[in-house]
Amino acid sequence: MQHFSHAPTEHAFVQDPYPFYDRLRTAGDLAWWEDYGMVCAASHRAVHTLLRDRRFGREVPSEMARPVPDHLVPFYAVENHSMLELEAPRHTRLRGLVLRAFTSRRIASLGPEIATLAHEQIDAFPEGALDLLPAFCQPIPVIVIARLLGVPDSLAPQLLDWSNAMVAMYQARRTHEIEDAASRAALEFSAFLTEYIDARRSDPRDDLLSQLIAAEEEGEKLSTEELITTCILLLNAGHEATVHTMGNGIKTLLETGTPITEADAGPVSEEIMRHDPPLHLFMRYAYEDVEVFGHRFRRGEQVALLLGAAGRDPGVYADPHRFDPRREAPAHHAFGGGPHFCVGAPLARLELQVALPILFARCPGLRLAEPPRYADLYPFHGLERLVVTR
Repeated sequence: MQHFSHAPTEHAFVQDPYPFYDRLRTAGDLAWWEDYGMVCAASHRAVHTLLRDRRFGREVPSEMARPVPDHLVPFYAVENHSMLELEAPRHTRLRGLVLRAFTSRRIASLGPEIATLAHEQIDAFPEGALDLLPAFCQPIPVIVIARLLGVPDSLAPQLLDWSNAMVAMYQARRTHEIEDAASRAALEFSAFLTEYIDARRSDPRDDLLSQLIAAEEEGEKLSTEELITTCILLLNAGHEATVHTMGNGIKTLLETGTPITEADAGPVSEEIMRHDPPLHLFMRYAYEDVEVFGHRFRRGEQVALLLGAAGRDPGVYADPHRFDPRREAPAHHAFGGGPHFCVGAPLARLELQVALPILFARCPGLRLAEPPRYADLYPFHGLERLVVTR
């Protein structure tokens, strides 16, 4: 197996990781990334296969579990109940209960509300140059998920702060200071949600939190700890990826001069997610000794699935670095796949397909005011600033 090295926090990589992925892919389906110390799947077929292979999963094998450092106990008290980090049977139960509340009908009904939010954000745009991330891309997803949970819009900035602090734990730039901030956020977030859960138990409303409390499968309901973690997961995942996708998408549409209307919002949004997805790496553990794509994995060995690389595989996508909403090709992996396929995918798609056409219709003269810069967030991939003029 060929070995490659490139620091994921290095400036050139942060701004454009795709040349490195091209190098990895020359080695075949799998390659060794020195900086992560693990095998990486860089081809479309390898990522597709490993996302669905039940011999691999997210949950740490029991014999590999390590004691949690004292300063991280609050953070992992939340993470230990996250369906993102669990496998069957517990993952199956949690996901099933969430899907009973997070229905496609409820998501589809949010279209008019997302449209109103988009118009409100645009109405509030200041004169002159503005950064679209805080002015448009961040408020819409976080307010939508807050409303779904029954949380007032005024608390959206606080939810965003807690979420950003916790999500930073998964980034390559992680430090002890980031760990401390994540634990504080987990404590505060959990205390806040505990009060909301207690209130909804005695006074149910027409919101997702009340529905999660009521959801039941084979006589089982979500515990308070599971409810807290599920709400945090829905908020963190429900805004983090959409903010990055929206920002990356607007950048690409402006750079390529690609129009987006309500009529073509579907294919344009899908090409945005293939071309520059918000999450580039997703890890799995091998649950048994298994050979795939010529490599023998031992139980407990990790493999990094490079979602960002899979979307630019020239063996699947003709001229993969070109943005082309009219291309006909296999589906992208921006939402993952298999048992952990993103629960919020329908909501993310709806937010893009509703908000982006409104932005470009309301601001036909939209132009980049400065070269966009990506933030040091790997394995997430999103902009630091998106300054435009109208």
